[in-house]
Amino acid sequence: MNCPHRKNPMIVLELANVETDYCPNCEGIWLDSGELELLIEDSSVKDELLNFFISDKQIKEKAIRCPICRTKMEKVYVGKEEKVIIDECKHGHGLWFDKGEILEVIEMGSLNKENEIVKLLMEMYSHKISPNKKEEG
Repeated sequence: MNCPHRKNPMIVLELANVETDYCPNCEGIWLDSGELELLIEDSSVKDELLNFFISDKQIKEKAIRCPICRTKMEKVYVGKEEKVIIDECKHGHGLWFDKGEILEVIEMGSLNKENEIVKLLMEMYSHKISPNKKEEG
């Protein structure tokens, strides 16, 4: 599978027995449909979080194409208060997370701050994310 931003091949990265596609160049992660739910450990938190996926056609970020069907993906806000903007395939193929976004979303869905997935993602992105979680610019 190729990165929707860079068009280069992605590598398979396993997170908690879930195979994800990771771009070593832009550090984005593709999750096939249903994989985010597998990464969030608490079912009540998971349901609450998934209810806060809100599509917004007014978001000005450049649309990218689904790496599976090549159609333009929708921009979706995730979360109640601190919202993260991710990309979702209109045809249900999956979700694209730009660098660090998956960490923010998994943290929203984790009551346990010792969550192994959160630790791994923090380690992956810690040297590249500012204290405010996102790089400026």
